[in-house]
Amino acid sequence: MKKKLYIETTVVSYYTGRPSRDIVISARQEETRGLWPSLLEDYDTCISALVYEEAKAGDSEAAQKRLEAIEPFPVLDVDEEAYNLAQTIIKEQAIPAEYPEDALHIALAATNGIDLIVTWNFAHINNPFKRMMIRQIVENSGYICPEICSPEELMEARE
Repeated sequence: MKKKLYIETTVVSYYTGRPSRDIVISARQEETRGLWPSLLEDYDTCISALVYEEAKAGDSEAAQKRLEAIEPFPVLDVDEEAYNLAQTIIKEQAIPAEYPEDALHIALAATNGIDLIVTWNFAHINNPFKRMMIRQIVENSGYICPEICSPEELMEARE
């Protein structure tokens, strides 16, 4: 049975972004581009309505590339259950209140039984200290917490 993956918006942005001269960003873009075909073939990959909304923001040409990239993936709706879990994650201070979207990405994956969240967001989602807090809050709320990893970590796990 294929693992269920939730692709957070940073992954889409790195996949479709113009090549960067920044060595770290460039490496992340390459990792993401290397992983992308397996997202379509090896996993049950989904996004959410939140990812869709974030992907369509900004420069219209870049937004069009992001929307084309995510078009094959099923879209999870934002519902009250996910919204309530996101509020709990923020209230318990696992995610700063200034970044409610980050909490909602986690909540959407958890409430929909997703196995893995794939993200390049190391500030609020894929941060070892935040992950511990997130896991405890999600599990205390009655859900199984998805594993959180970067595209690089997922690629390494596959090898």
